[in-house]
This record gives sequence, C-alpha cells and structure tokens, in this order.
Amino acid sequence: MNASSPPASLIVDAPAVPLQRINLSAEVEEALYEVRQKIYPRAVHGWFAGWRWTLVWFTQLLFYGSAWLTWNGRQAVLFDLASRKFYIFGMVLWPQDFIFLTAVLIISAYALFLFTAVAGRLFCGYACPQTVYTEIFMWIERKIEGDRVARMRLDKQSSGIEKVAKKGAKHAVWILVALWTGFTFVGYFTPIRTLAGEFVTWTLGPWETFWIFFYGFATYGNAGWMREQVCKYMCPYARFQSSMFDKDTMIITYDAERGDPRGSRGRKVDPKAAGLGDCVDCGICVQVCPTGIDIRQGLQYECIGCAACIDGCDQVMDKMGYAKGLIRYSTENGIKNHWSPEQIWRHVLRPRTLIYTGILVAIVSAFLVALWVRVPLKVDVIRDRGALARVVEDGIVENVYTLRLMNTQEAFHRYEISVKGIPGIEIASERIAEVPGASAKTVPLRVRVPQGAGQKGSNRIEFDIRAINHEAIFVHEKATFLVPR
Repeated sequence: MNASSPPASLIVDAPAVPLQRINLSAEVEEALYEVRQKIYPRAVHGWFAGWRWTLVWFTQLLFYGSAWLTWNGRQAVLFDLASRKFYIFGMVLWPQDFIFLTAVLIISAYALFLFTAVAGRLFCGYACPQTVYTEIFMWIERKIEGDRVARMRLDKQSSGIEKVAKKGAKHAVWILVALWTGFTFVGYFTPIRTLAGEFVTWTLGPWETFWIFFYGFATYGNAGWMREQVCKYMCPYARFQSSMFDKDTMIITYDAERGDPRGSRGRKVDPKAAGLGDCVDCGICVQVCPTGIDIRQGLQYECIGCAACIDGCDQVMDKMGYAKGLIRYSTENGIKNHWSPEQIWRHVLRPRTLIYTGILVAIVSAFLVALWVRVPLKVDVIRDRGALARVVEDGIVENVYTLRLMNTQEAFHRYEISVKGIPGIEIASERIAEVPGASAKTVPLRVRVPQGAGQKGSNRIEFDIRAINHEAIFVHEKATFLVPR
C-alpha cells in the first residue's frame, strides 16, 4: 500500500449520484447599471453650512446682479459676440486680447490645483454652480414638501390632491428659477435690458429663445433631478482629483480610532465602560450627505467636500456631551500620527503647495502688470496688394497701406500718424485720424520716398501712431517699403 493512501477501513463507498446535463446556453439576466436610489438629504445647520450659504448668496448676487449694472451708459459686463467686444466695467477687450482670456483660464486651473492640494474639493463643496443650485433647489423643496421624513412620506403616498399640489408647486418654482437663470445668462451676451424689452413684447429672437430654454432646462435638470449624479458620473474633476491628493491634503475624515466600535447608547452611558467608541451609529452623517455616502468608510470620490457631515456629527456630539471633531477636516498623516492642528498645518505647507503658490503668484502678477501697461490702441498695417510699389512724378516711389486703428478705450481719441526708416520718407495723405470710443477705423495711407532713397527691394520702415494730448498712448508698428529694382 502506498504510504499516502488512506486505510481501507476509512474508505466509504459514496452513493452514486446521477450526472446532470448542464445547460450551457441558459441565459442569465444581469443589470449592467445600478438602479439609482433617491437621496433625501436632511437639513443641517452649523459653521460649514453657514459658509456654504454665504457663498451661495455671494455668487448669486454677483451672477444675477452684475448683468443689470451700468457703466458709461452701457451694460457693465457684456460679451458682445456680434461686434466681437467684451465689456468688463471700464475695460474693453477685443479678439486681439485673447491672451488675457488664456491667462484667466491658466490662473483658474492653478488655483484649482492649489486649493485641491491644500484642502481637497473646496470648490466643489462651496462654490461650484452644481452645488450652489442644488442647495437652492433643495431649500425650495424643503420649504414646500418639508424636511427629509416628510418628503419620504410624501413620495410613498398614492397620488392625491396634497401630493399633486406640493409636487406641482415645487416644480413650478424650480422652473421659474431655472428660466430666470437662463435669461440672466443670455443677458450677458445680449444686453439684458434689451432682452427684457423683447421678452415683454414677445419679440425675442429665435437664438435668444433657444439659449434661454436650453440653459433653463440644464439648470432644472441638473439641480432638480440629477443632482448627485452630475457630481458622481458627469463631472471629470471627481475622477482625476485623487492625482492631486496626498497624505498631507486636508480632507473630511472620520476618526475611526476614536469612534469605533460604534453603537447606540443613552446619554448617561459611559462609552468606555460599555466598550464603545464615540460614534453612536445614528447615521446623521449619511442622512445630511448630498451624495448619500458614508464618510465612515473612508475617503470616496463621490465626496464633494461640503462638510455637511461635520456639522451633523458635531450636533450629535453636543447632545451626547462628547467632544466635537469625530468627523473633521484633517489629513491622513494627521489622523494616523495624532497631530495637533498646528502640526497638520505645518505639513500642509509642503513643497508641492509652495510650488503651486509660487507659480500662481507669478502668473497673477504678470497678468495684472500686463493689464496695467496695456496700451488702449491696437494697429494693424496691411499692404495694398493691388499696387505693391509704383513710381509717381519726379521718380518718387510710392507704396499704399491700410492702417486699421482700434481704440479700445471708450473715450474719443485723435491720432497722429508718422513714418520713419528711410531718409526723406513721408506720408502723402491725411496724417490725422479720429476714432470714436470702443471703435475701429480704417485709414488709407500713401507713403513716399525720394528718388534714389532706400535700397532696391524690401526696406524696413516703422509707423508711429500717437494719441494727440495723450502722450502715453502710442504704438510702433513695423512694415516693409518696396523700391522697384
């Protein structure tokens, strides 16, 4: 017998089991997508909720109010695409000023990187339009349908007068807010007072009507219906934010060492004597979360950093007589090493954030300097291709140019044009150009040089355009003067 074989006394004959034919073609139905569970966020009050509503008020007063401000007799902030001019209070930007828009986008990107590296998704939690309008829509919902429990009870009711009335009122207010938002947005591209007059007289153009309803529908759908789905599945920032996090990034964290093991108890129960942590497992942190996650499971990409769970948990800790901060802003290293707030902030100011800050300060400084020294005059020099060079009386050589002068200020200016670069060169046409504010004017110029002046072929010349009585406003533009061979 083989040494590895079992003894004969241990071998038992198993009953014969008939072989069953396996149907390999059997179809198994499996859902590819999880069915959305509706979230009923609970109202919460606290320090972070106060900051969130402060930013809601600030951003909406800025958005809805700026469109109605006037400056120099026109709308203060207007992106006039038809005339290709952007008005931002006293500044007028032309297509040639596209570099400033690029600088603004770069500054926004670096600011986002810096804020994310320091304290996670601050923008998402407090100032993102999706967060702001979701807060507004949820506030309307709570005022009409009631708080969390009342809304859940209402949704479970069968259709009746009360349910239809409350749902209808809620959606009517949502639609009004959404349409007003779309109207205001379009009002930054079409003068809003003109737009309002056209709306009152029912003479809105097709494009204005389309975009008002388009942005109104987007606001209504995103803030009223999709809500957390936008943050979880549509927003790309939720996907790549982790690349900007590290163990010294301030994030919303649950102190598992202090809170576990979790369990419900009365207020008078000593948690240590009962073998429990400070977490009473009430679920408030989940109920107030607008994306419906449980922060006690650790950092998740669905977390938008709104800190509603911190306010909710602190209220429970107050009622239980425990110290606040079971859920708080901290870092992974701070929680692990039991660092004090001072130690945490010292590690937040690390090389990564200092580099981001340095780059951001440099870009912002360069942007502000460029705006400060920006000359409110732009000149384009265009050669007349129909007559590159011609010889007129007494052997004088003449070239014809077209100067396009753009007065980027809203004040009227008179400009004097001169030319240099070849001995004896002069302008043989009108040398003074008058350009109204925020306008452009085309000026034809005939430039001449004496016979024998300049070399055969191409000669480098320079036009000087200077505002009369405004010596600081001047532009030098290079051009070429052709002498026939």
